[in-house]
Amino acid sequence: MGTVIGSGIFFKQSSVLDSAGSTGSALLAWFLGGLITLTAGLTIAEVGAQMPHTGGLYAYMNGIYGKFWGFLSGWMQIAVYGPAIIASIAAYLSILLVGFFKLNGAWHAPLAIGVIILIGGLNMLNNRWGAAFQIVTTLGKLLPIAAIIIFGLFYGNQDAFGQSLHTVTQSTGNFGVAVLATLFAYDGWILVANLGGEIKHPQKVLPRAIILGISLVLVAYTLVSYGILHFIPAATIHRLGEQTTVYFAQSAFGTIGGRLLNIGIIISMVGCLNGKIMTFPRIVYAMAKKDQLPFSKQLAYLHRKTYEPMVATTVIIAYASIMILFFNPDRLSDLCIFTVYCFYVAAFIGVFLLRKRNAGQPRPFSTPWFPVTPLVAILGALFVIVSEIGSDLSGVLLSLLIVAIGIPVYYLKKQHLRD
Repeated sequence: MGTVIGSGIFFKQSSVLDSAGSTGSALLAWFLGGLITLTAGLTIAEVGAQMPHTGGLYAYMNGIYGKFWGFLSGWMQIAVYGPAIIASIAAYLSILLVGFFKLNGAWHAPLAIGVIILIGGLNMLNNRWGAAFQIVTTLGKLLPIAAIIIFGLFYGNQDAFGQSLHTVTQSTGNFGVAVLATLFAYDGWILVANLGGEIKHPQKVLPRAIILGISLVLVAYTLVSYGILHFIPAATIHRLGEQTTVYFAQSAFGTIGGRLLNIGIIISMVGCLNGKIMTFPRIVYAMAKKDQLPFSKQLAYLHRKTYEPMVATTVIIAYASIMILFFNPDRLSDLCIFTVYCFYVAAFIGVFLLRKRNAGQPRPFSTPWFPVTPLVAILGALFVIVSEIGSDLSGVLLSLLIVAIGIPVYYLKKQHLRD
């Protein structure tokens, strides 16, 4: 929950509504996004229980499809997905911080980069510090979630289901793009698997963490979205854009109460960033340990006392900081989700391949309602992939090009190892 609940639920309300075209469709998008994520989690839980290794998706793709696809999935996460999602969350956080402290807009990038550096420094200490910080921020982020749900449900007077596109404006996307936007808010559910090799009893803990966490987030997100749509008119949400939740806080709880609620949201986003920065360097480390990356010796360095991947963490922080300077957070969030879901589809299909490959062998965890559950996950992922291609073809091609750069890197390293 700590790695999932972050900026998306607070900053994506307007973009989901604009693309969905009505409040009822927006709520359906939030619920469907959670359902797709839950079926994805149930599917990956079976795969992860059989491969409880550090690296998560990278380890799964490597075990199911071989070294090439394993490498490419890892490259995708460290070249596009990981830095982009860290950069987008930090950029959203800076928007909130600038408004909270009434700073000049020029502070957006410095604040975003500064927060990344501070959290990265924390995660260079023993991982117990990062884990403890994650628990504290997760508990803290539940307060604004509860406040928005309770106030929106009991004090709102808007029709949360019946406000149509005509009340808002001409749609700027489609329902698939709306679902894609919600998937950014649900993203992070698989990142706990990156720590698989550092968790006690991962065969039992990983499936439990993924399934219970996603289920609770699905309920919370749907109720938060209903509360906001029940309290604020759809036309106002469209006009406010990324400032919707800030407006909600001030309108519902006054100046002081609104600022306290915004502090809770800031804590939520910091905790989400902490979860991302804690997990993505593990992918870099896992690949570098196998000498699959340029400068692998340096990237695989672990601190002698804390056993933290110091260089890998520094590289991820630097890359994310560069993205903050040159890219829009909304564009980053959509493209990173599109890119990772291309590989999720392959991982979902992998559950069928593993059952065939390991027929007759006991499984630590079995996906319930098989094969319906993984089929829903596959179809849902394909649905949003096709929607994003139709909505932003140039962005899709750019992200795929960055992933494709990994192909010559793989073969160059392979040739080097052979020599």
